Amino acid sequence: MSNFVFPRPVDETPVQSRETVAGSCAECGAQQLQRYPVLSEGGWFMTVKCQACLCSASREPWHRLGHVSLLTDDLD
Repeated sequence: MSNFVFPRPVDETPVQSRETVAGSCAECGAQQLQRYPVLSEGGWFMTVKCQACLCSASREPWHRLGHVSLLTDDLD
């Protein structure tokens, strides 16, 4: 028997929180930049994307397993 208890989600669809970033898109000029994690072929990245045209303004490697953090990730 498992010691983990995962409650049933109450939302019908998952929602990723996004952080508004000041500035404008280099492609379309819209001032709709937001920062949030994205999973792609290279792993998890923290990106800043234009919400009007989805152009990536920046993309930096994020946590290896995304939202899951392991105790070994904090070892130097």
